[in-house]
Amino acid sequence: MMIWLRSSLYALGLLIATPVFSTLALLAFPLHPLTRSRIISGWARIMLWWARLTCGLTYRVLGAENIPDHPCVILSKHQSAWETMAFQRIFPPVVWVMKRELLRIPFFGWGLAMTSPIAIDRSAGKEALRQVTEQGKARLAKGFWVVVFPEGTRVRPGVRGKYNIGGAFLATHSGATVLPVAHNAGEFWGKNAFLKHPGTITLSIGQPIQAEGMKAGELNSQVEAWIEQEMQRIARDFEGGPLAPPSRPR
Repeated sequence: MMIWLRSSLYALGLLIATPVFSTLALLAFPLHPLTRSRIISGWARIMLWWARLTCGLTYRVLGAENIPDHPCVILSKHQSAWETMAFQRIFPPVVWVMKRELLRIPFFGWGLAMTSPIAIDRSAGKEALRQVTEQGKARLAKGFWVVVFPEGTRVRPGVRGKYNIGGAFLATHSGATVLPVAHNAGEFWGKNAFLKHPGTITLSIGQPIQAEGMKAGELNSQVEAWIEQEMQRIARDFEGGPLAPPSRPR
């Protein structure tokens, strides 16, 4: 009952905060995209604080020293809505590669549109890949970090989806640095789940990979291997085993 009550309080805060920040995002339209993004990210910071207060949900970051001082392509596991908030707190201003339909959601989608996302039609095939590459290069040049979820959608803990090549293709064709990220947010906040369980999410950041000179398939396989290995390591810790420092991508 307490989890239901706490999750309901969180949902109430979300319903109140989202229209307010969506309106603020629309008013911030004339500002520079980076400035606008920093303002809008205040919503994520508030909701993370609210999750800690109402649901007892916190997080820890391993490998924070691996975050470079220049824009990167972040290739990450996707299990929950949590990481879409936490990345705005952990990393410099980010943009997302996402399905276009999300921008049609009232208030949430309107605010999301003001963050300069790379919104694609997933059914467009090669055209979608071209959009990710062209728009991704433009966002990196403006100082944004580009977040790509290679599996394309949220997956349950223990599930391994197909790693699509789009993020790796962007990195190799722009010469960008890639930052692999693994986490276990789905153990506490499941896909489309109303209930948020108390605990500490572990997010692990791997060492940067220089994509210049690499083939997209090679890079994609290297990132997949590291993320899935790190997911197993985090899972062992979640089950009570020891947690060593993050491994080095190979």
